[in-house]
Amino acid sequence: MRENYKKLTLRLNQKEYSHLLGLAQTTGLKCEPLLRKLILGETLRPRPPDTYAKLLRELSAIGNNLNQIAYWANARRGIRTDEVNQAIQLVQESWQLIKDNL
Repeated sequence: MRENYKKLTLRLNQKEYSHLLGLAQTTGLKCEPLLRKLILGETLRPRPPDTYAKLLRELSAIGNNLNQIAYWANARRGIRTDEVNQAIQLVQESWQLIKDNL
């Protein structure tokens, strides 16, 4: 079933238009979807910084490394000190990334 769309013309003064563009840039949305969300009363959130993707990849890699260390520790019934130190270093690096990006 095809939805019947209604067209709306909206006139804004320069201050209103600048504010709309600022909101669009902050949220990472184009003006039309932004206005739809505002009309529906949705909560708008700022677009996360681009560094978040790198941070998520780093955290994923750390989680994989910790899982591998846990697997080997369980399989061998022990773990070497250098493996524990490596895991600690990775967690410290990820914590620093989080602090730098928040």
